[in-house]
Amino acid sequence: MTEMTMLTEGPIRTRREGGVLEVTLDRPKANAIDLATSRIMGLAFRAFRDDDSLRVAILRAEGEKFFCPGWDLKAAAAGDAVDGDYGVGGFGGLQELPNLNKPVICAVNGICCGGGLELALSCDLILASHNATFALPEIRSGTVADAASIKLPKRIPYHVAMDLLLTGRWFDAEEALRWGILKEITTTEDLLPKAWDLARLLESGPPLVYAAIKEVVREAEALRFQDALNRITKRQMPTVDRLYSSEDQLEGARAFAEKRDPVWKGR
Repeated sequence: MTEMTMLTEGPIRTRREGGVLEVTLDRPKANAIDLATSRIMGLAFRAFRDDDSLRVAILRAEGEKFFCPGWDLKAAAAGDAVDGDYGVGGFGGLQELPNLNKPVICAVNGICCGGGLELALSCDLILASHNATFALPEIRSGTVADAASIKLPKRIPYHVAMDLLLTGRWFDAEEALRWGILKEITTTEDLLPKAWDLARLLESGPPLVYAAIKEVVREAEALRFQDALNRITKRQMPTVDRLYSSEDQLEGARAFAEKRDPVWKGR
């Protein structure tokens, strides 16, 4: 087991309760991410990935006005290179972190745009408060929303994704919910408690199954249906092979037969 170091100050704070890790972006005034912050986020999420006692992560940001506007342009003007070292997980520590086979929940308050929206899209479930607003405004600064250009057309209708990418327009939480980007809209006050309720629900679930789901979904993006299915049924994916050889797989079957709640051990 990897020891998880709690961060109590700086641009990234972490705290854990049981198997849930909360990661807070706190970089006034707008929670923009520079290279140093991105590297810290990558270390935090890598430690989460590698700690078997942690089951679920929540990503949130401090304050109600900004979740994250993405790349820190002031830091860029001061010398941060756009192609610099973002750290082990790429920008924001998540979107390029390999083998992250645990659920990550994003709780969005306020402005979530550019790289901030791409960061949210790197999570598995997104909750947002009524005051959340979203945009991919990179086009206005003569650049491309690279991760969003890859992800959005696969997750929402193509013409909607192209509208958002080509115009850079703002859209609210209601529209984000309508297109399936969000799981739920809450009040500002209820956002974090709702995220924790969801995290505790997932914490009580089967971690080896979650890991298999995440690997299958990730790997299947680049495979034909039958090829992906063959890799699953032939146990050619490490998480699937581990699941089908696990105590938890037998426990699930026994619990069903005995009409009781399963006790998951992650082994």
